[in-house]
Amino acid sequence: MRHRARKATLVSAAILSLLGPVAAAADAPTGLQRDMVFAAYTPLSGNAERVRRLLSPLTARRMQQQLLREHQVLRGQAVDLAQERFALYVPARVPPQGHALLVFVPPWKEARVPQEWIPALLRSGTIFVSAAQSGNDADVFNRREPLAVLAAWNAMQRYRIDPAHVYVGGFSGGSRVALRVALAYPDLFRGALLEAGSDPIGSAEVPLPPVELVHRFQQDSRLVFLTGEGDTFHLAQDARSRDSLKTWCVFDTDVQPLPRTSHDVPDGAAFARALNALDQPKPPDPDRLAACRQHNQQAMSAQLHEARALIDRHLADDARKLLEKIDAQYGGLASPQSMDLMQRIEPEP
Repeated sequence: MRHRARKATLVSAAILSLLGPVAAAADAPTGLQRDMVFAAYTPLSGNAERVRRLLSPLTARRMQQQLLREHQVLRGQAVDLAQERFALYVPARVPPQGHALLVFVPPWKEARVPQEWIPALLRSGTIFVSAAQSGNDADVFNRREPLAVLAAWNAMQRYRIDPAHVYVGGFSGGSRVALRVALAYPDLFRGALLEAGSDPIGSAEVPLPPVELVHRFQQDSRLVFLTGEGDTFHLAQDARSRDSLKTWCVFDTDVQPLPRTSHDVPDGAAFARALNALDQPKPPDPDRLAACRQHNQQAMSAQLHEARALIDRHLADDARKLLEKIDAQYGGLASPQSMDLMQRIEPEP
């Protein structure tokens, strides 16, 4: 049974309007559905919003500069939903507070629901949705990430879903994408199920989003790691990822044991345990969270002060290198201060 110990936190009216209605459509089918076509877009999956959330401020700035030089503009959306297909599983029984939702990013090309996971989805009342052509060979930024957001959005338009129990997950390379999406969209996804794949956050590869999203991720997100005990490479990755999460004040993490397993898709029993663990959040201690945030803020401020001093001394190359390091490490946490300093070195055309 699903645990309902945590009440949904209050969200702003703007976010509620993005999440849309929780009432199910009268004709929304249940059970296993293949080759589903969705039609609803959301500003959350738009190119401009993804640039803001998923890229570091400096990367976004330089992308915009390149577009200007080439006399181009960002398109509204990255994918044409009419050409996309999704697999969907919807339990017939609707829990009193609505379904939970798991958006799954696969490493494989096809859209499918692992058969051995269906009993756990049925018992917990969890809807499962996954996109086709979203495997490890697909473009992360222009396909895998927007498809995950659009899958969640469309499921929430069709079915009665509890916004406090919307999760993103994946296996192997798909799990690494799921972590990026969870970090960038904590106002949509309340946690992530990371199966045999993760990365450190706060890096050039996984930059931190703007401060309000980082704070939301720290406060509300729960991350469950599920990797086989024989999968030593990905276990080491998981350890580095959890260390980085702790550095960035993300404390609600859980590790589910997976004995006698290597780099394999978890069986039904392991998936059920992980799904149950995902639904048992442990909000961070407020004092610990505040102290951690203050420590990071002080370290960031010291580096920004150093960059400002280098600029004042007309050491532009040294200042640029430091600002690039700050951008990779602190991402959106350092903006707009970091971008204001970069503007002094690299004025807009």
